[in-house]
Amino acid sequence: MDSESRAAIRAAALDYFARSRAIARRRARTEAPGGDEAEGWRDIAALGWPGMLAPEAAGGLALGLDGAAEILRAAGEHVAPEPLLAVAGLGALLLARLDTPPARALLGDLVAGRSLPALAWQESAGDLSAVPLACGCEAWKGRAGQAGGVLLQGEKLMVLPGAAASGWLVSARGEDDAVLLWVPRGTEGVTETPVPLVDGSQASNLRFEQVALPPGAVLAEGPAAQDALRHALAAGQILQAAELLGAGQAMLAQTLAYLRTRTQFGKPIGSFQALQHRCVDMFIHLEVAQATLAEVLALAGQGLPAARLEAEASRVNARCTAAALQASRASVQLHGAIGYTQECDLSLFYKRVLCLSAWLGNVSAHQRRHAALAGEADAVTGAAAWQGEFPRTADWAAMPEADFRRMVRAFVQQRYPPRLRYLSHRARWSEMREWYLTLSAQGWIAPAWPQAHGGMGLPADKLIAWIEELEQHGVARAPDQGIVMIGPLLIQHGTPEQQQRFLPRILSGENVWCQGYSEPNAGSDLAGLRTEAMPARDAQGDHFVVNGQKIWTTLAQDADHIFMLVRTDKDARKQEGISFLLCDLRTPGITVRPIHTLAGEPEFCEVFFDNVRVPAGNLVGKLHGGWSIAKALLGFERIFLGSPKQSQYALGQLARLAQARRLFADPVFAQRFAALRLDVLDLSAAYTGFADIVRAGKPLPASVSLLKIWASETFHRIGALLVEAGEEQGAVAGDQLLDGQTFNVLSPLIGATAAMIYGGTNEIQRNILARQVLDLPA
Repeated sequence: MDSESRAAIRAAALDYFARSRAIARRRARTEAPGGDEAEGWRDIAALGWPGMLAPEAAGGLALGLDGAAEILRAAGEHVAPEPLLAVAGLGALLLARLDTPPARALLGDLVAGRSLPALAWQESAGDLSAVPLACGCEAWKGRAGQAGGVLLQGEKLMVLPGAAASGWLVSARGEDDAVLLWVPRGTEGVTETPVPLVDGSQASNLRFEQVALPPGAVLAEGPAAQDALRHALAAGQILQAAELLGAGQAMLAQTLAYLRTRTQFGKPIGSFQALQHRCVDMFIHLEVAQATLAEVLALAGQGLPAARLEAEASRVNARCTAAALQASRASVQLHGAIGYTQECDLSLFYKRVLCLSAWLGNVSAHQRRHAALAGEADAVTGAAAWQGEFPRTADWAAMPEADFRRMVRAFVQQRYPPRLRYLSHRARWSEMREWYLTLSAQGWIAPAWPQAHGGMGLPADKLIAWIEELEQHGVARAPDQGIVMIGPLLIQHGTPEQQQRFLPRILSGENVWCQGYSEPNAGSDLAGLRTEAMPARDAQGDHFVVNGQKIWTTLAQDADHIFMLVRTDKDARKQEGISFLLCDLRTPGITVRPIHTLAGEPEFCEVFFDNVRVPAGNLVGKLHGGWSIAKALLGFERIFLGSPKQSQYALGQLARLAQARRLFADPVFAQRFAALRLDVLDLSAAYTGFADIVRAGKPLPASVSLLKIWASETFHRIGALLVEAGEEQGAVAGDQLLDGQTFNVLSPLIGATAAMIYGGTNEIQRNILARQVLDLPA
């Protein structure tokens, strides 16, 4: 479904829930539990929503999972009391996959709003298994007193909806195969125990004691029954993630509105930095969750096998549940005492999130299932080797991702120098020059550049695959400021002459670049820079004379060019007197002094300029217009720093150590690793959205700062666990050997410590998000 159609569905759903006073109806349900859960279903049926996932042949809307997710997200934003997820989600998803007369009849009744079937599948708390052959509920044919009849025996728990259900779709173990049965309400032998839930709704625990059912109660048997149940539950868990996301986003919106208006000490409390940063963290978690949901919905729309769909469902459910829970707890805290009261609408959202986060699997259960299923998928993906050539150019978007990955994997295995795998330090140009030139000769040195400028022009999904394959092989990062920063900037803002002069030399490795932004006392306060570039003219032409100092200039000792911000008008306001210059570091008057990092590596430098002559043609953009260029470049820097590269590499190192020490047998470690793996996967989803913006040639929004925060803090969490898992080795300086390859336990943690500082500290990034994205008061 295209974005305009999804937006229209969402708008219609939000309008309905607002007009029907869904929040007020949820409050009434919470304050007086036990009411009729089917109340309001007639209006839902009039909209056609019971059949939102049913095919048109059954009278349904056939919206698809992405369209239905918009309705469920809107329901979450209004804590809608109708059992949409249970009936129009799980029930309809199951019946729509069963091509039998009884199932088609039941689906018709559901679509028309005449029946509210409830899926009864779970038998033990925390169990996500959807395999009827393994369950305790049994069904025997021929023992119900009539030919073809079925006798049902067993129990089911947490069946939703409760008292409103017209009957139950029951999974059971037959004598030889899985079986799905329809048990109408009122059937003799069924005992229903109501279970009141914290959000005012009701579930049921069911006991089937020698329940005799007619032949028509059998909806499906065998593999078809099992496959339908697995697909329905996985798709339902994706829809549940959408509802949780909607609830979390609504709580953030309520909290922001409150912080803008509530005053203390004569100021809106939203101006307090501590509260702003709490809101920013809510926003980041929800944005990552939204990116993950979008990616999973796109994958699900391709028609995945059951195991892959279950893995993706667990991934997005874990992410959206964690984000909604974090939002619920933070929003109550930020509201203060009023947030703890039942009269505050926030309480309704808080309780709804608690309910949803416990049903159909909690965060830990989904993390464990994803880890188990993803391991199977990885084994399948890595089975076949690449047999073809390595093309310089191709229609990369059309190439299947599995083929693209195998191609990249084979290339790095054959061409990347083994001695450079898993370097523990920032690679120097002398070490990486051979690999850089290998990629350049292949035409693969600039994967994200447009093909018209000599790049690969990879779409975002292939760019993520590229990053992952290189990181999993332990490919070190070359000095690449030309590729990832100044090259894209010149493509967008440089003159044709500048593009022709500099871009080919970046691709060929003839020019190696570094960045000159920070200065002493002008780090985060970038507009406070004092390096001057005064326009001048002599017999050789127009030029600038540069004097000043730059600091924290990464690997400047290996570079021969620098792009930098300079002050060209001392009397203008701070941001208005800045220009953007390109400078050859071999020009007389430049001195470079390395600075050793916490790890003892000379990664940063000071660069001094003493009457340095820079040609006027090296000015990018307008004179005194460097601040807008700087912001564009900071966007490129933040999307680069927000890429999954560093976290992927560190996670690979952690996996290597865990395999060598058999740490995956420790359930505590396995759970922590599973959570970190999902953090990296979902970082990739968020990165993909911003990469698409860059590829389209559009300016990056201020929200790109969230990428830098999530990436660097994920990197840091992985590094911290690596040191912890290393035990005594966590105190060993320098490289060690692991499986014949170099290994450094401390390197990722130390690198991550720097990553949270350079490129604008994470605190500054949170300030940017608070002011420019969340619109909190200064």
